Amino acid sequence: MESVGLRALLPYVRPHRAALVTVGTLSLVSAGGTLLQPLLTRRVLDTIGAGQPVARHVAALVALLAAVAAIGATRDFILQRAGEGLVRDARTRLAGHLLRLPIAEYDTRRTGDLLSRVGADTTLLRAVITSGILDSVSGVVMVTGAAVAMIVLDPLLFGVTLIGLAVGLGVGVTFARRVRPAARAAQERLGEMTSTVERALTAARTIRASRAEERETAAVAAAASAAYDAGIRTARLEALVGPAGVAAVQGAFLLVLGVGGARVADGTLSVGDLVAFVLFLFFLVMPLGGALRAYTQIQTGLAALGRMQEVLDLPLEPDEGTASFPVAGAPAVEFRDVRFAYAADPGREVLRGVSFAVPYGTRTALVGPSGCGKSTTLSLIERFYDVTGGAVLVGGVDVRAIPREELRGTLGYVEQEAPVLAGTLRDNLLLTVPAAAEAELRAVLEAVNLSDLVERTPLGLDAQVGEGGVLLSGGERQRLAIARTLLAGPPILLLDEPTSNLDARNEAALHAAIDAVAADRTLLIVAHRLSTVVSADQIVVFDDGGVVAVGRHDELLSTSPLYREFAAHQLLAA
Repeated sequence: MESVGLRALLPYVRPHRAALVTVGTLSLVSAGGTLLQPLLTRRVLDTIGAGQPVARHVAALVALLAAVAAIGATRDFILQRAGEGLVRDARTRLAGHLLRLPIAEYDTRRTGDLLSRVGADTTLLRAVITSGILDSVSGVVMVTGAAVAMIVLDPLLFGVTLIGLAVGLGVGVTFARRVRPAARAAQERLGEMTSTVERALTAARTIRASRAEERETAAVAAAASAAYDAGIRTARLEALVGPAGVAAVQGAFLLVLGVGGARVADGTLSVGDLVAFVLFLFFLVMPLGGALRAYTQIQTGLAALGRMQEVLDLPLEPDEGTASFPVAGAPAVEFRDVRFAYAADPGREVLRGVSFAVPYGTRTALVGPSGCGKSTTLSLIERFYDVTGGAVLVGGVDVRAIPREELRGTLGYVEQEAPVLAGTLRDNLLLTVPAAAEAELRAVLEAVNLSDLVERTPLGLDAQVGEGGVLLSGGERQRLAIARTLLAGPPILLLDEPTSNLDARNEAALHAAIDAVAADRTLLIVAHRLSTVVSADQIVVFDDGGVVAVGRHDELLSTSPLYREFAAHQLLAA
């Protein structure tokens, strides 16, 4: 875990500096008012001992208590609001960064760990500000003022007090230093915000291919704002309860002193100085205890900040391309001697010397045994990964030279797992085309034989699909993902086993839908069913990371033993 200092907090604190300056000012005023209380108490007791009227002094003391409590409540609310704002900003920043990381990062990192950094770790930053740094600053004022007053009242008693405090604080700091390297458990469940981030991360490829990063980041920001509003409501209550409790304790303590002072009003024993000293001791111990807790919270918060910073330091997916495309006369997609190995296993090449071309307006099927590199081929076209050798071209231009936004706007990609995002049918369809009209949504659902989803509930397009589409069947989830892609109408469609979860009736309906949209488009389909392959203009046969045959169905039956074996079984390997 990366070790960071308080300086790393500055980017998060800077937007809230006005609120923190206000809090600091109110803390100084509150500390000054608190330090006046023992002096006013001594005056009350001395006045009682002298047999003089005390109403004026008592009124001043009560007014001071009320003023300090009101200032404390206002300060705490402003401080909690700033803390909630800091957490909201940190969550939005971290989620936006996560959604723009290279896909390879998701291959090697646990989603739950990333969610913990967005949720629990960002929550810990609030404690660093609200109960850490500023409590330490205001505590310095309280401790300094109380210590000076105690020295003036009785240096010997102060020396005895200092020895005891030094021992206690020394033990406390020793244990507090162990907090930072320890892992702090999650502080609270984050509810809707965590669900929103999890939805985005588990469908990262779909969101990236749909160019929906900004909208998904905005959705996280909205969820973070909702958490912020809930935190403000809690902070408002805490701002009232905390100072009220302190005022109650202080008031009871002062009442006891007042009663005791009345009992010694005969003047034989003056307790004014002693009571003032005890009160100053009370004001000395509380800030020191708070400072120890603040030190612990700062250490915990900085450990969490280190985990966040580790993610923020990861480089984003680059978008350095500037080339224009397509080039006249070039194929829609072309692989030139492509070699590729995943970063997690660089010693094993998934693709070795793959070459083939897909002309515009044609349908190309990729077939072959499981693990031979078919799905990886589509990922390289989308530029989820960059080749380790050779080149992938779209429209005659190397994809590494094309701006990612433009590249993915040209491609329509349906993943093998066909993820469905939590929410409604409408939410899922609008992911790619947020401005689509309802008539367009209904038309594309009808094209993939999903009209019954709209008809079977009064909610229509606003019917919930459940977490990960759990309320839909496997075939319905796949067709919904295909409908989402067809809605955008890109010139090149990349379909990874689009009929894998469909029965014969729905497969026929989907083939009809694909045929309808394929007239003016280029299709590249990873297929495992013969019915998907036989009508293709070109079939590329993969085996063991390479291309072993290219041709039409009839040609390959006579020239490719591997393809002939697949066809004989009426089922192409997935």
